[in-house]
Amino acid sequence: MNRDAPAIASASTEGPIPPKTAEQKLARKNELKAKSTLLLAIYDEHLLKFHGIKDANTLWEEIKARFEGNKESKKMQKTILKQQYENFTASRSKGLDKTYDRF
Repeated sequence: MNRDAPAIASASTEGPIPPKTAEQKLARKNELKAKSTLLLAIYDEHLLKFHGIKDANTLWEEIKARFEGNKESKKMQKTILKQQYENFTASRSKGLDKTYDRF
């Protein structure tokens, strides 16, 4: 090795690593932030099903496909939530904070 020659860092035999631009770094940072936010929103028991997905857009599409349901299930869920809302009562034995949290 010649100590006077500049060292060239390369990841492969194809040549030197191309420098990343500021836009590429920002896009990568935003992509990681979006993916981690989506993964944080998933319950732990479902997390392993989505963990292998590489980008945020694909992850979002998979989440929608799994949890969105069809029109009938949405209508049923809406009816159940409406009934729960109409039947909600505040308990005197529990404080206002607990009642608010339950609501």
